[in-house]
Amino acid sequence: MGLKTVGGTVIQARHRATCHCGAVELLLDLPDGVVDPRRCNCSYCRRRGTIVASVPLSGLYVIKGAEQLRVYEFNTHTARHYFCSICGIHTHHQRRSDPTQYAYNVGCLERVNPFDIPEVPTSDGVKHPADREAI
Repeated sequence: MGLKTVGGTVIQARHRATCHCGAVELLLDLPDGVVDPRRCNCSYCRRRGTIVASVPLSGLYVIKGAEQLRVYEFNTHTARHYFCSICGIHTHHQRRSDPTQYAYNVGCLERVNPFDIPEVPTSDGVKHPADREAI
């Protein structure tokens, strides 16, 4: 979508992501592409099976369908999970472990097949760092 120059090299910086039905459309600033893709084993993410990667809050724009987005919060109500109210696809969430970032659904990115990512580590959301007692 948008182009960015880094050290004299032009790279694509903006990427489009959509839900399944196309009612929700995001624009993401990803100058380095998909970085640090991962899954989470918490009760919610385990059921979704989504591969996510992160972007700063300032790097994600809802450019279509904000009125279609719904939010789901549970447990500590810190993470805010957004999904399309029409097709149900999770597009992104404000992260619990770093509320200054959104985690976006890699499968929603145009021209990206998450099954082409060779190895995707799993974060331990069951034993979330925010739940651990200080020693």
